[in-house]
Parts: sequence; structure tokens; C-alpha cells
Amino acid sequence: MQNDRKVKIMPCLDMQNGRVVKGVHFVNIKDAGDPAQCAKAYCEAGADELAMLDITATVEHRSTMLEVVKKVAFVTTIPFTVGGGISDLKTAEAVFNAGADKISTSSAAFKNPAIIEEMVKEFGEEKVTVAIDVDKNPRLPSGYEVYIDGGRTATGVDAVEWAKKIDSFGVKVILPTSKAADGAKTGYDLPLIKAIAKATGAEIVASGGAGEMKHFSEAVRAGATVLLAASVFHFNIIEIPKLKAYLRQEGIKVIL
Repeated sequence: MQNDRKVKIMPCLDMQNGRVVKGVHFVNIKDAGDPAQCAKAYCEAGADELAMLDITATVEHRSTMLEVVKKVAFVTTIPFTVGGGISDLKTAEAVFNAGADKISTSSAAFKNPAIIEEMVKEFGEEKVTVAIDVDKNPRLPSGYEVYIDGGRTATGVDAVEWAKKIDSFGVKVILPTSKAADGAKTGYDLPLIKAIAKATGAEIVASGGAGEMKHFSEAVRAGATVLLAASVFHFNIIEIPKLKAYLRQEGIKVIL
């Protein structure tokens, strides 16, 4: 466990057609509200960072909805990461200009790894997160395979090897999401977090599968320092102040 670093709680707004949505295993999508209202509520509840992912931008071959980014950025008082459809410097710059503090890239980074280097050089290593959608594949060395296009397309590439390559570009934050765990509320994929934390020097964002408070502490012990969740926050299953109190009881440093 990384005792020297305070962990951060990061609600995630998955976006589709301008609304916050949440699915299970990347499908069975349900509406979860207005993005600006959700963002404002999370800031007031004590979230440390906020993520907004336009989950269909890549498969619809379009860039992120900038008007939505602007509305959310306007009410957000914490660091704000935006992902989905960010495939080049021009798009990234437009997202920053709309009010994002950081960007996240996934499929575009996989298809063109040089863009990671370009983004780090242009905007700074602390501004660029690389996300990896992952599913289990026992035929690969780590047992995990990279998926792209919103988790729709298998690549045949080992997820931990890809994480090492991302790390070599100087990226400070890697966000792996387990497709098998996403929205299932059965816990984060701890072996995945452990493997990527061990293989890289980046901060690891735990993503996909949180259903109860112990899942968050398990993720920290596996090596995560940013705890991302959606369903449990959107549907008031877990309140952020209570989660922070629980983590402190578990001996985990949090931002008060």
C-alpha cells in the first residue's frame, strides 16, 4: 500500500447524448442525470477530482461534446479530466480551452502511440491520462488483453505490456478499466491493478466494479491512488464523506 500518498476519490460521469449514463460491462445503459448538476453535487460532497468520459465519441467517429465540457467546467471546483474522442493535439487543445484541467485518451493512443508523446510534450505529463479498457485473456502473458472502441474491439495486445509502453512516454496517470468488472459492483479487478502498478511508475486509477466501501480500500492496497467510481455515487449507494471516513478508519490517508 502506498502510505506516502493521499488517495483521491474521483466520481466519473459517463456521457451519452449529453446525459450522464451508467451501464454494466459497458452495455445496458441507464440514465443517471444532468452532467452539470451531477458535477456540482460531487464538488459539494467532497470529491477530490472529477472525470467525464464521452463513451460513444470514438465509435461514432466524432470528438468530445465541447458544450457539455464547458457547462460542467463552469460549475466544477476540483481538477476535471475529460476523455472520449480525443485523438489529436487540436482536439485536446479545444477540450482544454472548454475548461478541462486534464485529458484522457484511450483508443486513439493505442492506434497511434506517437500521439501520447506529442500530448505529453505539448501540454505536460501531469495533464495527460491514458486509459486502458481491459478484459481477461488467459492466452496472454499477464492474462489481460487491451480492448479499444469503448471496449468493443479486442486487440490481441497484452494490457500490462501496453501499460509499460505508456509509462515509457512519461505519462503520470494510467486508468485501467476491467470490462468484466465494470458496473458489476463486485469489486475492482485487483490483480490488474497490482500488475500495472508493479510494472509502471505511474499513478493508477482504480476503475470498474466498486460496489461497497471495502472495494475502495482493497484497490488502495493493490496499488491504486485514485479511486474512480460511477454507479455507487450516481445512485447514492455510497456517500463520499462516509467513504472518506471509512478509508481513514482503515489507515488510508485521504484529502479532507
